[in-house]
Amino acid sequence: MIQPVTLDNLMQAAAIHAESWQASHRAICTPEFLALHTPERQARYLKSEMDKGARLYLLTEGKPVGIVSVHDSRIENLYVLPSEQNKGYGTRLLAFAMQQCTDCPTLWILNTNTGAKRLYERNGFQPTGNTVQHTGGLHELELQFCQK
Repeated sequence: MIQPVTLDNLMQAAAIHAESWQASHRAICTPEFLALHTPERQARYLKSEMDKGARLYLLTEGKPVGIVSVHDSRIENLYVLPSEQNKGYGTRLLAFAMQQCTDCPTLWILNTNTGAKRLYERNGFQPTGNTVQHTGGLHELELQFCQK
């Protein structure tokens, strides 16, 4: 079941965000920086995103397993618990998020996140050519799904 995140289930969403974010950034961040991303900190981040107009959703399958947010047509924060990956949950969240978009769904990924890139490309997303450069060869890529 996919449901909106409210103040009542925000900590469940934040726990997923914290664990999944740490796992996905382990190869590029220091242990000290990873440790800063606690459920409490991520709850503040997610709440601030909601306050800016993002709609956040929680996927539960007996227990909370994933989250995604949508702001207009930008999909962000698609995270599935590491222990629950490769079970179709990311695909379900992505399909749901795409339906919530007001125009062509767009998202950004780190160039090191090859699993996410495969998921998005498998679901019809294409690189736009837009990038944001970071240090050490790290950069973000913009992907978009647009059927015209």
